[in-house]
Amino acid sequence: SSCDTAVAVGSATAHRGTLFMKNSDRDPNEAAAVIAVPAADYEEGAEVRCTYITIPQVRHTNAVMLCKPAWMWGAEMGANEHGVSIGNEALW
Repeated sequence: SSCDTAVAVGSATAHRGTLFMKNSDRDPNEAAAVIAVPAADYEEGAEVRCTYITIPQVRHTNAVMLCKPAWMWGAEMGANEHGVSIGNEALW
């Protein structure tokens, strides 16, 4: 199985709004978390710990709503406060 992602732009929807859709091919028993992360400002030189690596932290992050596997950093899908949406896909 695989993930499916689709977008319907405003001109294609009855309510004229853009829709972003994504499913996940993860095991149905794997815990998923829906989290809200507020916008934040960080000190120069701050770092962020990801699942496997640490990278430089940007000075400002936007607020986001994410759906993610509970055990890892990052997200399967989400959107920020400006309406920018993401969805990951595996490439085989």
